[in-house]
Formats: sequence, C-alpha cells, structure tokens
Amino acid sequence: MNTSLRGIGMTSERTRARMIERLREQGIGDARVLAAMAAIPRHIFVEEAVAHLAYDDMPLPLMFGQTISQPFVVARMIELLIAGRELGKTLEIGAGCGYQTAVLAMLTKEVFGVERIAPLLDRARGHLRQLRLQRVRLKHADGNQGLPEAALFDTIIVAAASAHVPQPLLDQLAIGGRLILPLGSSSQVLCMVERGAEGLLEKRYDAVRFVPMLPGVE
Repeated sequence: MNTSLRGIGMTSERTRARMIERLREQGIGDARVLAAMAAIPRHIFVEEAVAHLAYDDMPLPLMFGQTISQPFVVARMIELLIAGRELGKTLEIGAGCGYQTAVLAMLTKEVFGVERIAPLLDRARGHLRQLRLQRVRLKHADGNQGLPEAALFDTIIVAAASAHVPQPLLDQLAIGGRLILPLGSSSQVLCMVERGAEGLLEKRYDAVRFVPMLPGVE
C-alpha cells in the first residue's frame, strides 16, 4: 500500500486502529463490520484541510454542503443491516465521497451507488479507483427514484434524511431484504424496514442527524 493510503501521523494505520477500538467500546460488535472499517483509509475521502480529523468520531464537511458521516453511524447502520445475514446485492443512496461505498464493497460482491451531485460523484470514482475496488457501480441520478434498472436489492442504505421512505425504494427491496435510512426532518431516527413474505416490518433505532434527501440532480 502506498504512503497516501497508509497515512502518517494523525492519518496513520495506528490512528485507524484506535478508531476501531473506539467503535468496539461504543458497542459495534460485528467482526465483519469492524474489519471492513479497518481496511478503508477514511483520510483519503475527506478534504485535505480536515484529514487530521478523519478518524475522530465526527461528521466532516465535503463540497456542496454535504458531509461524510461519523464512523460510528456508518458502522451502526451497516451492522443493523448485516445482523444475522449477508448484505447481498446492495444499493447505496447518497454515495457522496465514496467512503461508505468502499466499506460496503468490503462486505459484499455487488454495490450500486447513486449520487445526485455530479462533481462529488466524480471524486468518489477517483477515490474508489485509488483503492482498486472493482465491485462498485456508480450512477449520477436522483436517489429518491432508486435504481430500477438494477433492482431488486437485498440491502438498501440511504445516507440522507427523508420525512418518509420513498416508495420507489420500497418497490426495489427484495423479499428478505432490509432498507435503512434516517427518517424525519428536524428530528431524525434510524429506521429499518424489512420485507418479509407477508409484508413490511419497520423498526426504529438511534437518533441521528443527516443532510436532507433532495430531489433531482446537479
């Protein structure tokens, strides 16, 4: 691995290891999730000016008013989705800079990422190429519509808040599949929807804070 991926000082592998230990202390127990988080150098996905904060447990600013989620929230959402099963064919809404996409790619063979902001998607593609991740397909599109041409999905993860679960995403969730998103506007919680043979089951978890899910593309 080259020096930029390993990092130095506050972006070093040792700092990343401390992040993993903190995630354990915060209650993340799935070894698969922890290994995936440990494998991905978060510092290459953030702006250079804040790279020294990459492994702190906080969201960090990206371009166009977007953010990269704090490590605990990424780990928590994925752990809820993967509990007792495999992720399978996965759709990510709000690929952003590509960090969560990269973590997902360590856990399953098929990841489809949708991002509405074209320059941000271009950056994500560059980051994923740097890591030589081949199991990801990205598209510039409105995440509210999902990715119907690639449906059905075993897992759908949404990295922006919505006042309701978009119907196209529910329509694209396979039987046995799970969808998770931040639900709400001024007050948000993690909401997971599971599709069983007899219908949908909704569960609600932690309070969170995400940027809103907007329509259209830029």
